[in-house]
Amino acid sequence: MNAAADRKLFLGGRLKRLRRDLDLSQTAMAADLGVSPSYLNHIERNQRPVSAQLLLRLAETYDVDLRNLGQSGGPASEAELSEVFADPLFQGLAVPRHEIMQLAEDQPAAADAVLRLYRAFTDRRVRDRAEVEVGGGAAPTDSPSEWVREYVQSRHNHFPDLDALGEALHDALRAEAPAPDEGFEALARARLFARHGLTVRTLPAEVMVEWTRRFDPHRGRLLLSDALGPSSRAFAVANQLVLMEHGSELQALTEAANAPDAPTRNLLKASLTNTLAAAALMPYAAFQRTAEETGYDLARLQARFGVGFEQVAHRLTTLSRPTARGVPFFLMRVDQAGNVSKRYASGAFPFSRFGGACPRWRLHSAFRTPGRIVTQIIETPDGGRWFTLARTVDRQGQDAFTEGDDLAIGLGCELRHAHRLIYARGLDLQKPEVTPIGPACRLCERHPCAERAAPPVGRALTVDDWSKSVSPYPFA
Repeated sequence: MNAAADRKLFLGGRLKRLRRDLDLSQTAMAADLGVSPSYLNHIERNQRPVSAQLLLRLAETYDVDLRNLGQSGGPASEAELSEVFADPLFQGLAVPRHEIMQLAEDQPAAADAVLRLYRAFTDRRVRDRAEVEVGGGAAPTDSPSEWVREYVQSRHNHFPDLDALGEALHDALRAEAPAPDEGFEALARARLFARHGLTVRTLPAEVMVEWTRRFDPHRGRLLLSDALGPSSRAFAVANQLVLMEHGSELQALTEAANAPDAPTRNLLKASLTNTLAAAALMPYAAFQRTAEETGYDLARLQARFGVGFEQVAHRLTTLSRPTARGVPFFLMRVDQAGNVSKRYASGAFPFSRFGGACPRWRLHSAFRTPGRIVTQIIETPDGGRWFTLARTVDRQGQDAFTEGDDLAIGLGCELRHAHRLIYARGLDLQKPEVTPIGPACRLCERHPCAERAAPPVGRALTVDDWSKSVSPYPFA
């Protein structure tokens, strides 16, 4: 006899759910199936397995497809409940998987109740954020990433102290260079060894496992994954160098921000460290001057400073020095599912702080043309016009599950600055072709829109039997 035949089948939760859907008591179902109520009770509590004979009676009595009965899931599946309990709201509870499975299988009504409560909570959270977006004010219950993002944005993504430290470190490295064309990574490695006794080793990604960069203070080594490309590797070395040289200044800036908890403080310090590393790789004055001279040609800036497209794009959002301002750019980074993982701006920002961007913006269609810059002039509901460009980039430290070009970077500025950009040359900026867009769908009142994913907050839907709009959510 094979293992499948020996396997006992426990379907208590699914049988209970079926009985509830049929609006039957245990006594009534037991009578229908020709078993005792106590036996059915034992089965529903997974104290007895379901026999083949009982399965056949279920199929005959209630016209049940046995394949559906044997499948996991239902109104509240294990996956849905796992997503609920992964919310930061439940931080510290660490609900184990077997308890989630038990809830879904043995207590389907309670599991559905948990899902309903959580959906109501998330809907309320979305509405609260939408009201903040419309009326201003502080974001409710910020996560660490949201808090850091808001703090950085409150500074217009400009930290003059870090720019000054970065320029000084860059100049010091150049002064120590044995040759004028020596690359930054080699100079940083040499300084790490000479001043701090640290060596840099590159190891296979299979050895590094989840890490792309890891510092081993006991052996005085910085370990890098070979999954990192040249620009990411240089940035990782720069990151370690600024931590060694300016750790106290970074810690002081972090403490001065008064972050609400330790995870947020740690994330803010990592963000400030990245800012200082970028300032060392791309010193403010030289970077801003080169940007202006080249018409903000990102490829030229990449080549000049030995960095990647995303690093250049991010640096362009920081050029707010009063005596040498750059074009005030905003930046957004999304993955192919539309999740926003970065949003920064040196000036105004045309999109929702908490939601995603408009699907009419070509940022999302950039995945169709990997590695190629696509430009677009957009108009927001307030009449503001923006020149934008978008391009895909590889995720840092790709693994077997990523295919490359799986992130997209959107960069833009107010249309009045577009004449300074090489990408706008040849366009009629006085009478441009404009794409009207909105903020996140819940905040956008443009109608009709075939790409609308959700109705706007506070507007009544106008769905009826006599007409169908191009929009899935028509409203008054």
